[in-house]
Amino acid sequence: MVNTAILLGRVGKEVESAQANGKTVAKFSLATTESYKDKSGEKVENTTWHNIVVWGALADICVKYLQKGSLVYLEGKITNRSWDDKDGNKKYMTEIVCSEMKMLGGKNEQSLEHKVPAERKTAADTVNERNSASQSAPTSDNSYDDSPLPF
Repeated sequence: MVNTAILLGRVGKEVESAQANGKTVAKFSLATTESYKDKSGEKVENTTWHNIVVWGALADICVKYLQKGSLVYLEGKITNRSWDDKDGNKKYMTEIVCSEMKMLGGKNEQSLEHKVPAERKTAADTVNERNSASQSAPTSDNSYDDSPLPF
């Protein structure tokens, strides 16, 4: 079974961060937009907002480098969580727990790629992984923490 989300969009608000179980957790919204022409030839744009959650070292990178409007490519898994609000009503939220992120910069932005670090790797290790990606099976990401978010 596969649970993978791949998104390309713009950060909708400044990244918020907190500490949970000794790890940094960051969250932000991401807007993805699709456009098409309707029957009359008019361009129509539909924007969808996604809730993004990032843990650990990758969260630290997001806090440091992402800002509202940043163009970002990210991969992660779709998760659902629920909680009771202060009035006892059940609330639900769908989120993307990000495991890989690439900032796609323009003139004023840097282009940087980041993955959840399983261990410290050299640049050569990363290149070798990309070259052999089509030959190897995907590995699981054990960095996900399913404890309640401190936001």
